[in-house]
Amino acid sequence: MPTPLITAARRPLAAAACAFSVLALAPATGQAQNLLNMLNGGLLNAVTGTTSAPQGDDLVSLLSRSVDNIDEAREIQIGRQLAAVLLGSKPLHPDMALQRYVNQLGRWISLQSERPQLPWTFAVLDDPGYNAFAAPGGYVFVTKGLIDRCADEAELAGILAHEIAHVTARHHLHAMRKTAQSGVLTQLLASQIKTNAVGNLVTSQFLALGRNLYARGLDQADEYDADRSGVALATRAGFDPYGLVAVLQQLRTATPDNPMFSLALATHPPAQARLDQLEAAMGRNLDAFTGGAAITVAQRMAPKPAATPLAPSGAQPATTGAPARKATPPAPPKKKAS
Repeated sequence: MPTPLITAARRPLAAAACAFSVLALAPATGQAQNLLNMLNGGLLNAVTGTTSAPQGDDLVSLLSRSVDNIDEAREIQIGRQLAAVLLGSKPLHPDMALQRYVNQLGRWISLQSERPQLPWTFAVLDDPGYNAFAAPGGYVFVTKGLIDRCADEAELAGILAHEIAHVTARHHLHAMRKTAQSGVLTQLLASQIKTNAVGNLVTSQFLALGRNLYARGLDQADEYDADRSGVALATRAGFDPYGLVAVLQQLRTATPDNPMFSLALATHPPAQARLDQLEAAMGRNLDAFTGGAAITVAQRMAPKPAATPLAPSGAQPATTGAPARKATPPAPPKKKAS
């Protein structure tokens, strides 16, 4: 998928970041409220709901054909089943304020993507590891451990944009198609019929494909593509384009035997190789979009002070302590001696 980084950053950084600030601080309404309702009581049901995915040989035949033959409705069905695989391994984090924040941040970024119409859903998994996952149709998961290690909001935005790019490019569907065509699927099906964490039977083929997909990761070319597209997308959404670069620099210092980073390192190309690819793609083209104030996740989630109520017309505002001084207009500039 082409990723023109030079032309992708069309919106001024400050204006777009300000727009997200309004979204993040405003009460959740409409679609945001629906997402909150899902997270509060029904996300598990939403991603493993009544609409079933293709069964039996239908899935193999579907994925063995071109991914272009999978329409958006079927893509969302497949994504729900893959999301169930992820939720079957790790529970949702109980902090609902954090879940709402990540949903609002993710949805703001997804609105700038090539597929804003997808039913985008973002969730935080209760896992101390450093990982992020996506599923077709607009499902994105990040771990609490990853959020805790983000130095600022731009880094989290870069990660979410990377996962969104995987979805918009349908990378997971292409990877599943390769597995279905390779003949490996038959080997994966043995003893895979199990019940997931919420008691719904997930087809053996989805369990096999999903577990295989998230254990081995996507193709390296897909990861490089999501890095480039993610940087452009995060920039369009108003965030520092070097947020993802900072994340990769942190991954570069992680050791393979560190259990917090082991899965992320095993399923992605080496961090230095990803940095080299981004440097070649970005150059200095996005430097004009850097330099905004770095806002941390904690600052964004901090409770805001209540607004001071307006005094009735004609009433004098109450005062405490010393009376406020009237503003003194500046003195006129002195004329230069002729």
